[in-house]
Parts: sequence; C-alpha cells; structure tokens
Amino acid sequence: MLDVRDVDLHYGAAQALRKVSLKAEIGRITCLMGRNGVGKTSLLRAIVGHHPVSRGEIGWNDKPVTGLRPFDRARRGIAYVPQGREIFPLLTVKENLETGFAPLPRGERTIPDYIFELFPVLQTMLGRRGGDLSGGQQQQLAIGRALVMRPSLLVLDEPTEGIQPSIIKDIGRAILFLRDRGDMAILLVEQYFDFARDLADDFAVMDRGEIVLSGTKAELVESDVRRYLTV
Repeated sequence: MLDVRDVDLHYGAAQALRKVSLKAEIGRITCLMGRNGVGKTSLLRAIVGHHPVSRGEIGWNDKPVTGLRPFDRARRGIAYVPQGREIFPLLTVKENLETGFAPLPRGERTIPDYIFELFPVLQTMLGRRGGDLSGGQQQQLAIGRALVMRPSLLVLDEPTEGIQPSIIKDIGRAILFLRDRGDMAILLVEQYFDFARDLADDFAVMDRGEIVLSGTKAELVESDVRRYLTV
C-alpha cells in the first residue's frame, strides 16, 4: 500500500502540508477531497516526487520512496495523471502513449489492449496530434499514457475538471474497471462529491494543509464532507 506518514511540505517560507498521513491500498479507490488551495496537489506532488518533503516519510509496498527521484518512483510502479493533463501537443496520440514506455524494460514496451477498450477514441486517433484533441479526449490520453507504464499506484489529479459529462462517465467507468482488476491502488483527487461518492472506497478530506476527515465510505458523514467542500 501507499503509506504517507506525518509529511510537511514547504514552498519557501510558506507551509503547504502539515503532518499529513494517508494510506491507499491495492484494489481500492482512495479519494482525496477539499477546496482549492488546501494542499491536495501539493500532496500528490510529494507522493510522485515532484517536490521534496520537509519532514515525514512516504512508503510504497513496504519500501521508502521519500528520497527517490520521480523517474525512480515511476520504475517502482507509481504513475501520475497531473491536473491540466500535460500531454505533448505536437506528438501524435500514439507517440504520447509511447512516452509511457520510459520506465519499462524493453521487452514490455507495448500498449496494452485494454487501454483502447476503455477509451476507444484513442485507437481511432492514433495518428492525430495530441493538441488537436478535445479536452476530454486529452484527459483520456493522459490516463492512457499513465496506464502504459503498468502502474501499481495510479495517482489522478482532478480528472473531471473541465470535461463534458459523457466523458466524465467514461472516466468513472474506467476507474472502477481498474479498481476491480485488483492489481492497482488508485488515489484520486476530486472536488465533485457526487462523482467521488460513486467511486471511492475510502475518503480523506483536507483543509489548510491538513487531513481533517478520513475513513471508509460507510464511516464518513456526507454533510461533514460537504462542509469542507463549500467556499
């Protein structure tokens, strides 16, 4: 499992995270929620190695990864779908997917068929440039690129942001399919409670750089969660 313990994170003199602890287990979807600016993305950046922590430990599969660089964490099976997607606009869809080969041994550098089953539009647009895709199609491409890495931990930062409802449903179905495969932990940052409620097995809610609520879906009270989501 992912095990974040007592993590602090600073941007210069500003403290973004305060003693944050979080777990995410294989075969379960853990949803991290909270208003804008409370530290959700900072926590994800700490987990995937994009920003060093000031204090605390991050472990994956019973091994510490706190000091590892992002590409070394990718080799350990940690894949990241960032907010804003960050696909390569001048590369084709196929070339964007193939950038996910980087952490893989040469013999495993193929695009799994199930990615095209989850997102059929990608197969029909393999020769199109990524920048020519709609926002929703780019989000599917970003998730597909992460899945090419064969991750055992998939970290998604607000995958529904700015996406049309039909593709939000497709993304939700894909996340449930990945959970049900039983070989992957999924950590999902989401602001929309209804989407998160339908997917998540476990919740954690952040406010001002701290985890203020956490538990299973059955344990959390909807009104308590929503209180920390309203502006």
